[in-house]
Amino acid sequence: MKKLSGGFILVSIFVLLLLRCGMVENPLAEKSLPSPFSRNVSGYPRWVAARGDFPSVHNPRNGIDMASTGSLISKLSSPRNLSFEEQLSLNTWRLMVHFVSHSKGLPQAVDAVNEAVTAWENLMMSFDDEKLARPCNGSKSKRLKEGQCPYFALRMNASEFSDGDFRLKVPCGMVQGSSLTVIGSPDGILGNFRIDLLGAALSAEEDPPIILHYNVRLNGDKITDGPVIVQNTWTLAHDWGPEERCPSQYSENNKKVDELEQCSEVKVRNDSLIFAAKLSSSEEEIAEPRRHFPFRQGYLAIATLRIGAEGFHMSVNGKHLTSFAFRENLEPWLVNEARIWGDLKLLSVLGSGLPTSEYSEHVTDLGLLKSAPLPILRGVNLFIGVFSTANNFKRRMSVRRTWMQYHAVRSGNVAVRFFVGLHKSQLVNEELWNEARTYGDIQLMPFVDYYRLITLKTAAICTYAANVTSAKYVMKTDDDAFVRVDEVLSTLNSTNVTHGLLYGRINYNDKPNRDPNSKWYISQEEWPGEAYPPWAHGPGYVVSRDIAKAVYKQVKRGSLKMFQLEDVAMGIWTDDMKKRGMDVKYVSDDRVQIEGCEAGYVVAHYQQPREMLCLWQKLENTNQATCCTE
Repeated sequence: MKKLSGGFILVSIFVLLLLRCGMVENPLAEKSLPSPFSRNVSGYPRWVAARGDFPSVHNPRNGIDMASTGSLISKLSSPRNLSFEEQLSLNTWRLMVHFVSHSKGLPQAVDAVNEAVTAWENLMMSFDDEKLARPCNGSKSKRLKEGQCPYFALRMNASEFSDGDFRLKVPCGMVQGSSLTVIGSPDGILGNFRIDLLGAALSAEEDPPIILHYNVRLNGDKITDGPVIVQNTWTLAHDWGPEERCPSQYSENNKKVDELEQCSEVKVRNDSLIFAAKLSSSEEEIAEPRRHFPFRQGYLAIATLRIGAEGFHMSVNGKHLTSFAFRENLEPWLVNEARIWGDLKLLSVLGSGLPTSEYSEHVTDLGLLKSAPLPILRGVNLFIGVFSTANNFKRRMSVRRTWMQYHAVRSGNVAVRFFVGLHKSQLVNEELWNEARTYGDIQLMPFVDYYRLITLKTAAICTYAANVTSAKYVMKTDDDAFVRVDEVLSTLNSTNVTHGLLYGRINYNDKPNRDPNSKWYISQEEWPGEAYPPWAHGPGYVVSRDIAKAVYKQVKRGSLKMFQLEDVAMGIWTDDMKKRGMDVKYVSDDRVQIEGCEAGYVVAHYQQPREMLCLWQKLENTNQATCCTE
């Protein structure tokens, strides 16, 4: 009887396992990534499709009761079946989630947390499915093995979309260096066409934000009779922003973005006018050029939209035409789709330089790239927190392969962690989570990344350093900055200041930027004073442990004063501590290069992944801090 009952139990378990595998395989297959080149024929907002002026759009969210802060916290803090290694990437998350959702001075914080709730729940559901599937197939799902973020998206034969509506999925956003190339010729009655970079909608009922609206009007509009390019943005909350026109009605509005003019006027000589002028011997007519518009009806054009450090740059047939600065909460890493429509005979579209991660099975030096665990028996001398956004996979890998290979980092004397917010794209979050589990050096933030929220990361770095490490010094830097860790340690030792220290490239008596069009605009309400207290530039500064700990205490109490410029915020916090009696010492170092690289640097900012590798090779070969241009 015992044998029969035992056999029955074994058979029952076997049947249950079969049923479980059968139930799990189909959902995984259904959730596999659709081709990024497939066409999305869903309806586009009616207010965009209409010709002529764009009407104002009512914001229905004004009448919707958003989820309470308490419910957001409970959702983000809800327990999950995570391994010990997975929980390590959420150390700062647990310490910061309450503070983030109550941050004063950063009005976007609650919305960013609200978006993070959806992103986090979708991410955990995806990996719960993966864990269920693993006993059945014995390995990771094919979807995860193949990777999801493509380096390029190409459609060679786009002419088949004869209805004038073409869409190209950009599943993991765009980063600096990414580009979108459109090849075609304006046609139709008017020859007007538009290129829109769209973000992801918060829900299926909402229209997606337009991160860039590039509108080519060959026959002008109500404002001008001549051809013109109109650039703008649109969000459900704020409607259309102020438009930028090229050519502009006002020459003084032609500012620069990444050192490129917002509107470059291409001028050529008209051969017929020159010939007529020669006959009449009129030197004045010979010297008079006429404006040439690069888009012409019936003529092929190659238009490339490139992502810079500060904005979007359009070149046509190899010549720069327009630039458009990024606008608040409309950063390129949030791009989800490109839409091209109107009177354009489209031949091909290519998205290149798109963010993609390295699959760990293909990384030959994985053991060297994994983060060293925090030492238990001895303290950490320096903790370095690195700002990074979710889809900047290549930048993080370049940091791991370069200055994170210093002996001080590999030995555990210096600890490095990336502080990364979630992304609106499910694909990006899945790859980010895999990256965090693989390398063990990522701290996830309980909000979706926006530029205006970076001060929260500064507070998070101090919070992590004060709670998880015993570091004597805490440094903040960026994922496009090359840090000479050995020289930073040497400088800190030579200063011999372990309390009340703010080290970096110190700015004294700096005044707030009152230009509303500036990325660094600060209103009188945000900072009524005429000047800031001393502050250190963001690419690389260091504070002593007591300052980091004081910041964390204010985070814990919910009393930390938030300010949207994170490096200035640290200066403000330090100045407040000074007023309360702390003996603060400012140590300025001009070797912290904030605009690139110069020989003898301690920190070199704005370095692309290739430049980071080049700087590391130069250090290894010559032991000299020389730049790649030398």
